[in-house]
Amino acid sequence: MTDADHVQPRTPGTLEVPGAVLSFTVIGDLADATPDAPPLLLGGSPMDSVGFGSLVQGLAPTGRVLVLTDPRNVGRSTRDDATAAVTPQQHAEDLHALIDSLGVGPVDFFATSGAAVNALFLVAAHPDDVRLLVAHEPPMAPLLPDGDAIGRACDELVAAYDAGGIGPGMARFIALVMHRGPWTGEEPVPDPTVFGLPAEDDGSRTDGLMANMRGGGCTRVPDLDAIRDAPTTVVIGVGEESGGPDDGEIAGRAGYAVARALGLEPTVFPGGHNGFLGGEYGQTGRPEEFAATLREALRRP
Repeated sequence: MTDADHVQPRTPGTLEVPGAVLSFTVIGDLADATPDAPPLLLGGSPMDSVGFGSLVQGLAPTGRVLVLTDPRNVGRSTRDDATAAVTPQQHAEDLHALIDSLGVGPVDFFATSGAAVNALFLVAAHPDDVRLLVAHEPPMAPLLPDGDAIGRACDELVAAYDAGGIGPGMARFIALVMHRGPWTGEEPVPDPTVFGLPAEDDGSRTDGLMANMRGGGCTRVPDLDAIRDAPTTVVIGVGEESGGPDDGEIAGRAGYAVARALGLEPTVFPGGHNGFLGGEYGQTGRPEEFAATLREALRRP
């Protein structure tokens, strides 16, 4: 824990939304936010706020008020039906409700992975909620030439999860997101034990990632015209180690495709898809360099 963490109070909060209770943590005092330095939301999906521990330290020099979010059904957040699909639109409405409840909008928002997709849906639907969005590697597969094949793979991994549990479903997911270059659909089905996943089914079907996949998390695209017309400054981030627009991993390739569709030049961040992690979940990227690049991106307005 840094000295800044000791100075900045951490205030947990909850917010009831239709079908769920969202949990979040405010670091700092919302009363200290200004129009030039609004609160900065940090969001992942299906990652919870634990994954932002190292990034929070890297953002301490900015003095910004931070809001760490847990999406519905992940981390401390809950929902009434933990087995049902969750769509990007639902996540976007949750984010809208959270920003409205803070009473200090518009906010700035760093969103990574599935949350980057959700945040783009938020900007399309509620353009006055976000002043600046840094969307890091949004896995928006339909914008890729192999989008249809990826969509089928997403359906297949959910079917494998429904039939055999988290091991078969997650193994397919890991193989998909680690694959470099176009996805053909002819790739071998992985053995769950290769990734240290359980081979036996525990009977549960409440996994947050699978709920997102069931809800079209990798197969839906927001209204891109609405995003272009929004007052929000949008920055699309891609990982330096994620590969290029044609030969990289799906999330990185999709990041390039989203930037191209919006008429933007992507910002290259150190590391790969997990570049901001500093040991959280047993993964280590390049969190110090990542935070420095993010601090520069936040100066765009």
